[in-house]
Amino acid sequence: MAYDDALAERVRDRLRDAVGVTERKMFGGLAFLTYGNMTVGVHGDDLIARIDPGGTDRALAEPGVRPFDLTGRPMRGWILVAGAAPRSAPRTAGWQQPRAARVLPI
Repeated sequence: MAYDDALAERVRDRLRDAVGVTERKMFGGLAFLTYGNMTVGVHGDDLIARIDPGGTDRALAEPGVRPFDLTGRPMRGWILVAGAAPRSAPRTAGWQQPRAARVLPI
């Protein structure tokens, strides 16, 4: 599956000055790793974000957010955010912050 180049570039712009962030192709998409651990990525037209598993219900209540599920079993602590949502909903900009910059372990 190809990933949305425009969304990937928006994530790159957001993380450009973050320390310890690298990118790598994974899951048929693009992953951004913070000190070797995936924290955010692009899968198709969606943003993949790692979140505090205890905040899953709160995150899923946000517009355009759904569970990250590639195998029929949602991955705990991971969500997909519709590609348009980070542009249109300011609250979702936080999904793109690297782990070191967040209070919650993502």
